[in-house]
Amino acid sequence: MPQPATLIQLLGAGCFGAIIGWHVYYLNRHRRDAVQLTDLVTLVGILGGAAILKVFPEASDLFGAYGIGLFVGFFGYLLMLVRLVSVSRNFDFDWFLDGRSKRPEGPYEIPAGVAQPVRPPMERGGSPSSGS
Repeated sequence: MPQPATLIQLLGAGCFGAIIGWHVYYLNRHRRDAVQLTDLVTLVGILGGAAILKVFPEASDLFGAYGIGLFVGFFGYLLMLVRLVSVSRNFDFDWFLDGRSKRPEGPYEIPAGVAQPVRPPMERGGSPSSGS
């Protein structure tokens, strides 16, 4: 019978899961191409593949902490976006739908050649100004 996980092991598994969850949400949020079946297979491999089950055995406290960490990281990213959009004067909740934002006014500017314009989520190739 395996011995129970220590607090530090549970915290480590939870934090690792939170990092993976945050990164998965980020990758899906900034995707450029259409969703494909291989994306789902890759995601399942990342979240519950053989390597993860080797590190955090199935039905163990460590796997439970990892799952909670995935939840916290994935939805923490979403909640952070909601919070940042709600306090911004340049964005409103339409940004979540199609990437709309207000143009900067006053002393704000985007120096030429320094920053690429932000694209709406899930847009296919090209910049918004190129018409593609």
